[in-house]
Amino acid sequence: MSLLNRLGLHRLGLHRLGLRRLGWIGAFVALVLLGAGGLAYARLWRVLDVPVAAVRADVPVTVFGLGAIEAQVLSRIGFEIPGTIVELLADHGDRVAAGTVLARLNPASQQARVARAEAAGLSADAAAARADAQRARAEAQFAQKQATARRRSDLARRGVASEEAAELAETEVELARADLAVNRADADVARAAQAEARAGLQSERTTLAKHTLLAPYDAVVIARHREAGAALNPGEAVFTLVDPGSVWLQAFVDEGRAGDLVLGQRGVVTLRSRPGQPIEAEIVRIGLEADRVTEERRVFLRCRTCPSMPVIGEQAEVVIETGRLARARLLPEQAVHGFDGAAGTVWTIEDGRLARRQVRIAARLIDGHVAITDGLPEDVELVAVVGPSLAVGRAARPVAAP
Repeated sequence: MSLLNRLGLHRLGLHRLGLRRLGWIGAFVALVLLGAGGLAYARLWRVLDVPVAAVRADVPVTVFGLGAIEAQVLSRIGFEIPGTIVELLADHGDRVAAGTVLARLNPASQQARVARAEAAGLSADAAAARADAQRARAEAQFAQKQATARRRSDLARRGVASEEAAELAETEVELARADLAVNRADADVARAAQAEARAGLQSERTTLAKHTLLAPYDAVVIARHREAGAALNPGEAVFTLVDPGSVWLQAFVDEGRAGDLVLGQRGVVTLRSRPGQPIEAEIVRIGLEADRVTEERRVFLRCRTCPSMPVIGEQAEVVIETGRLARARLLPEQAVHGFDGAAGTVWTIEDGRLARRQVRIAARLIDGHVAITDGLPEDVELVAVVGPSLAVGRAARPVAAP
């Protein structure tokens, strides 16, 4: 075959290969354009099925709190004086009335002090009685001297007795007056000593009484810290008591949800040990100081019908109902753009097209939804599930939210 023929065949093959490549490129461009068109249709012209919020009636507005069972009146009681425990008359779980004897210390040494104080009191009483008798005697002698001086003075004026005898009688009156003053002072000192002895006796008896530990109020013993034979220091706790009527739940509620809490609102408390047994309670105190770190407020609730004595310190949850909405649309919080706790922007379906609308939030619910009641027209639907396919003006058809 000649060289020219070979060159012609080679050029013909290259031409056919070029045409084939151009066909492939055209097919690829056609596919890209077709895909872009389909995507544009799917995003811009195809009617999009969009889940929308349902209208709910009688929607409860609740807040959630987590806390623990506490007691408003809790006392760790012990003896005010040192000593050794010789008797314990109460134990864990006992209910005791006010004034019930709970424990005693060894009283022997203090009983001896009381006996000595009683003897000192008897001695002071005797000294006071003696001083009173001496004072009475001095008063009688003073009266006698006064009478004698008056008689001698009268006789001296009539010339029957001498002036010297009258003057001597007056001197004896002054001496008797001085003796009377001394005896009266001695009687006062004796009475003061008597009062001091009585006070000392009362002090020793009071100290003896402190060897007996009494219940300060009607209480439940929740802990016994020491046993018989233990030596105690002053103020060392022997029992922990709780007033069962003062048991309540201290719960912590997020500041952002605590604005509608008021006294008397009802709540449902669930103890960690009784997950299936909710307890009705009501708010009896709302803390006036929030925790600056956790940004929570303290709320105290007392149960209306406590089934039994709760465990102090046990964790518990509470759901408090702050109100009810007669009619509301519920949206997940993530469906609200720019939500600041009071308002935000939501997607809507209006006249079959997607749109954006600013709405106010009536309440936040503990399940992560928000309630909207700001009077939207009936034909405006709120989009419950947002995604990248949403665009303002796109055709949309409302469907029930899952």
